[in-house]
Amino acid sequence: MAPVETSSPEQQEDAGKAVAATRSYWRWHKDDFFPEPSFASWGAYRRALGATPARLRDRFAARSTDAAELGALRRRSENEMRRCLTWWDLTWFGFGSVIGAGIFVLTGQEARDHAGPAIVISYVASGLSAMLSVFCYTEFAVEIPVAGGSFAYLRVELGDVAAFIAAANLILESVIGTAAVARSWTSYLASLINRPESALRIHAPSLADGYNELDPIAVVVIAVTAALAMLSSKGTSRVNWVASAVHVLVIVFVIVAGFIHANPSNLRPFMPYGVPGVFRAAAIVYFAYGGFDNIATMAEETKNPSRDIPLGLLGSMSVITAIYCVMALVLSMMQPYTAIDRSAAYSVAFSSVGMHWAQYVVALGALKGMTTVLLVGALGQARYTTHIARSHIIPPVFALVHPRTGTPVHATALIAATSACIALFSGLDVLSSLLSVSTLFIFMMMATALLVRRYYVRGVTTRAHARRFAALLLLVITSSVGIAAYWGTSPGRWQGYVVLVPAWAAGTLGIQVLVPAARAPKVWGVPLVPWLPSLSIATNLFLMGSLDKDAFFRFGVCTAIMLVYYVLVGLHATYDVAHGACAGEDDDEFAAADDDKKVAAADVEKADAADGGR
Repeated sequence: MAPVETSSPEQQEDAGKAVAATRSYWRWHKDDFFPEPSFASWGAYRRALGATPARLRDRFAARSTDAAELGALRRRSENEMRRCLTWWDLTWFGFGSVIGAGIFVLTGQEARDHAGPAIVISYVASGLSAMLSVFCYTEFAVEIPVAGGSFAYLRVELGDVAAFIAAANLILESVIGTAAVARSWTSYLASLINRPESALRIHAPSLADGYNELDPIAVVVIAVTAALAMLSSKGTSRVNWVASAVHVLVIVFVIVAGFIHANPSNLRPFMPYGVPGVFRAAAIVYFAYGGFDNIATMAEETKNPSRDIPLGLLGSMSVITAIYCVMALVLSMMQPYTAIDRSAAYSVAFSSVGMHWAQYVVALGALKGMTTVLLVGALGQARYTTHIARSHIIPPVFALVHPRTGTPVHATALIAATSACIALFSGLDVLSSLLSVSTLFIFMMMATALLVRRYYVRGVTTRAHARRFAALLLLVITSSVGIAAYWGTSPGRWQGYVVLVPAWAAGTLGIQVLVPAARAPKVWGVPLVPWLPSLSIATNLFLMGSLDKDAFFRFGVCTAIMLVYYVLVGLHATYDVAHGACAGEDDDEFAAADDDKKVAAADVEKADAADGGR
């Protein structure tokens, strides 16, 4: 029998590049969108649908590996993204991606409607929760530096189905976040030229409230920032440096001038809507912290991820949290909360103290901030989408990286076009609550995945320890859900917390004491594990419980639609790829995974036997 020739990953990569070089980047054949056998014909698709239950079971059990995400999946983009970013770029990307519509728009809206001067506490609460999530993201991004961000991390630790739920919400978050910021851009442009908030929009009385003010300017802004992001990551970074530096100067002006005209008596009453209002506002202004996860998606383009990502993520978010709290305090001291304008709070506040010219400085700074949020968002969101397409959950044509620019042009265009359609119709109040619940849900899943990564490794964790860990983790999550639900239904009562809070603490302590750690971080790790990730789960769920039922209704409808898409399309595409049935795909990822399962099963059996012997 003749020996079977095998090729190394390097040879496979060179072969893939040779094939890619002969094909145009701009291709739109059916096989570029649906190359999987399940979609080869209507008959094949009907057979695939008939196998849905078995395929769901397969996908629930499936797990990727660090090596697969870094190797096989990246090769599906045909061309490499360019490693051109440093910690300096990431730090400024942090400022550019976060400081925008949230602080300039939502601060006034939530101070007026829900928190009053206690909006400062709302920013502290949401900032602490965001920092816990930043810790989790940083450890993952250092160890799995790929463009997929939380999608890749969840695919490794929680499996394909959980990763799809994250992917669906990531794309939802990307689209809605971009639309919300673009709508705010139009509002501040109107303020800059002394026009009412909606003066630059087209009123359509035949449409429902919240969807009846058409915003073509928002569409243009999205298109321009997406075009810049397509051209060059490093070039986008340089534009972001300049714009963010100007933005920081405007923020310094707002803080200094605001304190000069501050009146401490405006802080009374400090909490006019009570504690429930403070935490409801905290859940909404969490949107202002959204965007830092875009930095994690740039790990694939970072020169030294193990050094640059912790510096860029943790450094920028620590400073941003402090800035937000101080800016919220300034606004609360400049005007009584009942006089704060819901849409252009800072501009109107400066006008009220006689600094009419300052409203133009604030409006210009806000426009610059929102522009950088859209610019950095276009980078990060496209990289999420690229890695999701690499897994074939969405058509793989969106995974392609342009050979000349080194950027994912197709993925960038997909997010931009969808965002522009939503921005044309939907108001910010409709968008922000839906965005917050989606963001909080993903961050809760990330904290869960970090605990799984630290305490469960196939081939290391015995079955007894795995069962114990699963039970304790379930206790942490269910008690956190119980705390959030009790707060949402009975905010004035305390009896339920006597049971629920100790249950959460017992679950966390049980993980620390009763389950041995299965993995240690290689370079940088979250401190105080399992307590910080467990607290992240609790705080994210608590803030979700502070949102109104309309946010959950919209979230549920969107998630249901996405699950229908998964059952009809994504499930069968990923199943075919996972089993090496997709023509032209390298299946070393899946062969390696099968080998890992066999070795792990043998190791666990030996460990269980040893436990039984003792």
